[in-house]
Amino acid sequence: MKRFTELIASLDNTTSSSVKTLLLSEYFISEVEELDKLWAIALFTGKRPPRTINTTLLRTWCAEQADIPLWLFEQNYHIVGDLAETIALIVTGNHQSIDKALYLWINEIQGLKTSTEEEKKMYMLQAWQSLDSSSVWVLNKLITGGFRIGVSKNIVIKALSKATGQDANKIAYHLTGNWSPLNTTWQQLFDFDNSASDLSKPYPFFLAYSLEVDLAHTIHPDEWLAEWKWDGIRGQLILRSGEIYLWSRGEELITENFPEISSLNDSVAEFVIDGEILAWSAGKPLDFQKLQTRIGRKNPGKKLLADVPVVFMAYDIIEKGKSDIRTQPFEFRRKILEELIMELNSPNILISPLVHFDDHFELSYLRNTAKVGGAEGLMLKKKSGIYHTGRKSGDMWKWKMDPYTIDAVLIYAQRGHGRRATLFSDFTFALREGDRLVPFAKAYSGLTDAEMAEITAFVRSNTLETFGPVTSVKPELVFELAFEGISLSTRHKSGISVRFPRISRWRKDKKSDEANTLEDIRRMAGLL
Repeated sequence: MKRFTELIASLDNTTSSSVKTLLLSEYFISEVEELDKLWAIALFTGKRPPRTINTTLLRTWCAEQADIPLWLFEQNYHIVGDLAETIALIVTGNHQSIDKALYLWINEIQGLKTSTEEEKKMYMLQAWQSLDSSSVWVLNKLITGGFRIGVSKNIVIKALSKATGQDANKIAYHLTGNWSPLNTTWQQLFDFDNSASDLSKPYPFFLAYSLEVDLAHTIHPDEWLAEWKWDGIRGQLILRSGEIYLWSRGEELITENFPEISSLNDSVAEFVIDGEILAWSAGKPLDFQKLQTRIGRKNPGKKLLADVPVVFMAYDIIEKGKSDIRTQPFEFRRKILEELIMELNSPNILISPLVHFDDHFELSYLRNTAKVGGAEGLMLKKKSGIYHTGRKSGDMWKWKMDPYTIDAVLIYAQRGHGRRATLFSDFTFALREGDRLVPFAKAYSGLTDAEMAEITAFVRSNTLETFGPVTSVKPELVFELAFEGISLSTRHKSGISVRFPRISRWRKDKKSDEANTLEDIRRMAGLL
């Protein structure tokens, strides 16, 4: 645990990706036990152990241990913005930590799953007393969630490549799928000669950057193919040895959630296809909000299957007949994909249609018509391009339509977390309806630190009421919000919900009575 805590501290003290890569690679080649290294990989790539202790209990026990009222703990928590850090600052701890391996701590925490509340409490109080404040913070993070220290999966892959001397793309592939330190050894994880042992294992997804407008003229039909950009759940559909698996981009196995997709003709040659899960009816995608009702629902009932039918819109094929074809040109892969879709002959497995264009002017026009067919823009794929690992530029671009925008009034603010714990950075916005302001969206991205500091000063000087962490402010500031879609909603006071809201600019030139109305946004979405 000490070595892992030192690693966390070092990673947290730098913003350099190359330094983080070096720190991780040194950790992976150190004398640390292999199980600790495996857990480090898992923790930094999103494979966290299941939570066994409720965070409400942690807050209560910490307040009791420090002999302070719970409300005072909560006030400190709202200021600090991070539960693990708040507890580490409050509990007395120990100057000398016991030196127990990381994996042993995790094993003990997981063993608390069936313990009584009193047993869990005694364990945590003793653990806090046996560790220094830095290690207490790490222990709390193991229980409450991930480490916000700027370590991406790509940095972990580069570090492992540096430490093992193996190709980064191979490592990326081996880090996908169902592996866990609970059932995988270091040797098994990096056994490159036995990569097919896990039939369900997906490939790392190829992700596109947004096309810059000044590059649009370089897209020519002799070298590029265009498809619609659909808004659903990115996934990989796998058929190996007669078994069918469906993975989300977040590496969740969701085969049981979408039985209509996984009920395939398994007599065809084995394959792995990349695509999008869409709620689909009458030849068009349904609103994404409809698809959300299927997320997380294993073995959905007949009514839900009928109300929200889905399809898998195939984009690419990356394995055929046990052969990895990612390095083949996209134009070649596209022909194989077309043949496969015809062979499958399934109403639930479609192929994303090509969008024919003669020049970039026509392409730009087609992009602006995407919403007519329920798409959100175009995907542009180089005919000679390969299927890369992760986000790469050059062989594939996404060219989305310009987002919706609307001017709204700031009415509530909340402090951020981590380095933004002293700033108000999470905001609720409202639109006018007659003489009142109706909340319709929350947003927290799009502002600079300097702008957030200025807003924080305004909030402190113009607070109306405080509700726990939420502060009500005078409705004076106007911001332009951007978002991707609008739909009706019975869950919101405004009667609408917007998709991916973010702040595009601060409208210092406008007063609150000049902001948009609910009628404006309803008209914008064609809901009037």
